[in-house]
Amino acid sequence: MKINATQLSQVNRQIRRILDSGNYYSQVYKKAGITGVSTPEEFEKIPFTDKADLRNAYPLGIQAVPDEQVVRIHSSSGTTGKPVISPYTAKDVADWAEMFARCYEIAGITPGDRIQITPGYGLWTAGIGFQAGCERLGAMAIPMGPGNTEKQLQMMIDLQSTVLCATSSYALLLAEEINRRGLKDKICLRKGIIGSERWSDAKRNYIARELGIELYDIYGLTEIYGPGIGINCPDQTGMHIFDDFLYTEIIDPQTGEVLPDGEEGEIVITTLVKEGAPLIRFRTHDLSRIIPGECSCGRHFPRLDTIRGRSDDMFKVHGVNMFPSQVEEILGLVDGISSEYKIDIAHDESTNRDIIMVTVEAEGRVNFQQAGEQVRQLFKSRMHVTPKVVVVSINTLPRSEKKTRRVFDHRSE
Repeated sequence: MKINATQLSQVNRQIRRILDSGNYYSQVYKKAGITGVSTPEEFEKIPFTDKADLRNAYPLGIQAVPDEQVVRIHSSSGTTGKPVISPYTAKDVADWAEMFARCYEIAGITPGDRIQITPGYGLWTAGIGFQAGCERLGAMAIPMGPGNTEKQLQMMIDLQSTVLCATSSYALLLAEEINRRGLKDKICLRKGIIGSERWSDAKRNYIARELGIELYDIYGLTEIYGPGIGINCPDQTGMHIFDDFLYTEIIDPQTGEVLPDGEEGEIVITTLVKEGAPLIRFRTHDLSRIIPGECSCGRHFPRLDTIRGRSDDMFKVHGVNMFPSQVEEILGLVDGISSEYKIDIAHDESTNRDIIMVTVEAEGRVNFQQAGEQVRQLFKSRMHVTPKVVVVSINTLPRSEKKTRRVFDHRSE
């Protein structure tokens, strides 16, 4: 899926906007002699944009419009360094709401729905994006924000919410609470819009079953508007990405080479019309592939497959590269093991070897020792690493209202 003539024209307008602004990237482009592109091959020679660059430009070095045109800023969490701050113009905010409303419509959500929004508000892009899309659609927004599960359940029942917006971790927590309290026949949910973190099939199936809802993956990141730049359709054949606002590439994360449709690599996104902080060839570090061909639903937007993980989520033990997605696949093969897990990695000074401990949850009906041995053997055969495995009861590991941290590397502490 090569960039088309219309998109090339949009990229050239973005390059001119960047050069005229004198921002951080104007200096990069001037130094590289970039003034425009006329072919897909020229476009693919534009240097990548990376989150490290955005941190170097902190706080507003990527802003490409005068202050008078900026109506809002958003920011990443900054948990791994300086936060990334992104300015938005009124058009950016409107464009984002339009994309988000499309996401709701693709998921079969209508103005008659009542949408309970549990992601956080504030500098983070989540909650306000879900709400703006809801209001653009014309549905009823119930802007709960995160936490206060007691109040969430009360509002869900009393207001008869029909759509739940949440991270997969918080959707799991709510599903477990509804199950524990026997409230399933009192809720009216029919759809779930889930984003912010990848999730396993086991977790997906549990949430869908316990809440009695259809689930949809929504995609997005703070640097590129926020959540709502793409969603999977009812045919469940991948996430449609709105190519009138964004151009998507898949690259080899090691070499930077652009990969053909169907091959898995790192997602790279170009904002075609964003004004406040246009980004060209932004490396997301999310791993997926562009699904070739047209979707059976009839929509012509290109599709991304399920996000497999992040290139920077990789962890290494005994020289073996591992991703959380591989762990989730293994746990899904063992009967009675839930989707929740925790990995601790440490260095044993006495043996001068790294050790890995995997803590998993199991249902009471299974033999914990046998289940743990199955997990250990699957790690050994599939990942070529033999961990210590600890099996605990369901609901032992902590649940999160936001993203759940699962890998703890104590070697760097």
